[in-house]
Amino acid sequence: MALRGPLRRLLRTQLNNTCQSRAHSVAVLGAPFSKGQKRRGVEHGPKAIRDAGLIERLSNLDYPVHDFGDLSFQYLEKDEPYMHVPFPRTVGRANKLLSGAVRNAVGAGHTTIMLGGDHSLAIGSVEGHARQCPDLCLIWVDAHADINTPLTSPSGNLHGQSVAFMLKELQNKMPELPGFSWMKPFLSAKDLVYIGLRDVDPGEYDILKDLGVQYFTMRDIDRLGIQRVMEVTFDHLLSRKQRPIHLSFDIDAMDPSLAPATGTPVNGGLTYREGIWITEEIHNTGLLSVMDLVEVNPDLGASREAVASTASMAVDVIASSLGQTREGGPITQESQTLKDDTEQLRL
Repeated sequence: MALRGPLRRLLRTQLNNTCQSRAHSVAVLGAPFSKGQKRRGVEHGPKAIRDAGLIERLSNLDYPVHDFGDLSFQYLEKDEPYMHVPFPRTVGRANKLLSGAVRNAVGAGHTTIMLGGDHSLAIGSVEGHARQCPDLCLIWVDAHADINTPLTSPSGNLHGQSVAFMLKELQNKMPELPGFSWMKPFLSAKDLVYIGLRDVDPGEYDILKDLGVQYFTMRDIDRLGIQRVMEVTFDHLLSRKQRPIHLSFDIDAMDPSLAPATGTPVNGGLTYREGIWITEEIHNTGLLSVMDLVEVNPDLGASREAVASTASMAVDVIASSLGQTREGGPITQESQTLKDDTEQLRL
């Protein structure tokens, strides 16, 4: 039965309030998953980021932090490749689980931080967010576009195809992979901006151009400056209306000198100041709703120092997206009364 009149308006208002009331409390969700690519160790990313002091750092900000621990993923014993895509059923099942967790966290009023894990997890994270906030926009900070399809991907790895699953414009170019029947495309190309690209496959480049996706390569950042890049990003995504932001941040967006312990590092990445400027400016909009921090791989650090540097970079990126400033303190958001009230929020 179709919803009519006051009830329909009430439900729409409740959904809008859920999506627009950000940063009253923070939920941290760990997603220790690695089957979107072939290199082991990225499943230990959530632990490495927590061990680097994430929860303590966020607790110094002005809202309560709820660490809901790690999701438990099932790895199928028999998961044959489809075309040349490895582990499609396992990746699909993991993302379905993550989608539900993110949807619940956002619905409970939390600004949600998802700790990966590989970047295939963004499929479920953004999809779950979109179920609560259908008008969201997506900022993808990454050395790679991750917009291959199974037909264009050189490797078949699903962490390089995440965005293709989301885009409505690619629906007819995506084969029906086993494990993904639970979802359908939900995002328009105009609602997506890339920042930090410097390793784009030929098929991805064609897709970006054909769809008119707004993107900024490292050359663009050098030419324009990071301040102008963020101004254009917000003008593109938010000039029509204010809406929730989903930030999907791959640690390999940063230069490997700052974040070496990751699976696909590419030289010439974001400086520390550029990376933190991005997240500070997103925080300043007041619209950050969900953030992914992915691809920290402790097994790939050449030394303990390399692992510590990468995990520390991840903590700094997350903390600045939630209000930590380079002046040394948080941007005050709410009073202690609000902290007490939101302690009752649970997934």
